[in-house]
Amino acid sequence: MTMRTTVPGVRAASDGRAGVFVAPSADVADSARLGAGSRIWDLVQVGDEAELGRDCVLGRGACVGPGVTVGDNVKIQNYALVYAPATLGAGVFVGPAAVLTNDEYPRSVDVDGSAKTAAGWTPVGVTVEEGASLGARSVCVAPVRIGRWAMVGAGAVVVDDVPAFALVVGVPARRIGWVGRAGVRLEPDGDDVWRCPRTGERFVQEEGLLHEFPS
Repeated sequence: MTMRTTVPGVRAASDGRAGVFVAPSADVADSARLGAGSRIWDLVQVGDEAELGRDCVLGRGACVGPGVTVGDNVKIQNYALVYAPATLGAGVFVGPAAVLTNDEYPRSVDVDGSAKTAAGWTPVGVTVEEGASLGARSVCVAPVRIGRWAMVGAGAVVVDDVPAFALVVGVPARRIGWVGRAGVRLEPDGDDVWRCPRTGERFVQEEGLLHEFPS
C-alpha cells in the first residue's frame, strides 16, 4: 500500500473537487478519492483506490483499507479499522475501535510454516448498508452484511447477517429488538406492527424481517 503524508489544511480531492480537510499527520494514498467536504483527522490512514463520499468524517487513528468504498455522510470514529473489501453505505456510523475484518481463515504462516503472502489468501468483505450503526469496539467478522438502519451494540461480535432495522447485541450478536431511523428502539403498535416513539414511523414485521409500513 503506497501512502503519503499530506500537507496541512484544505486540499483538493483526487477527483478535482475542493474542500477536503486532511490533518498534517494523516497518510492518504495518492490514488484515494475523497469526496468534497470530508474531514480526515490526525493519524488516519486511507489506502490505495479507497473512495470516500461527500462530507465524511474519519476520526483520529482510523484506518480505511485499499479499495474500501465509503458513501456520503459516513462517520468512522477514532481507531476504527475498516479492512478491504468493505463497503459502507451512505450515513453509516462506525464507532470507536470497531473492526471490520477481511480474512475468513486468518493465519500468519502457511501449513509448511512459511510466511503467508498476499497471494496466499482471498480477502472477504463486510457490507454495511445505508444508515446502519456499529457500536464502539464491535467486531464484524467477514463475510457479513449489516442491513439498512440496523444497530450493532457496543462490544458485539457479528458473525451472521443482520436484518434491516434490527438491534443486535452480545457475543455472538443476537437480535433483541428493532430500531427506526432515529436509532430509538421501536415499540409494539398492534399485531406485527411497530412504531418509533420519536418519529411516529410505523413498520410491519413479516417472517422475521421488518419493513416500512405501506403508505
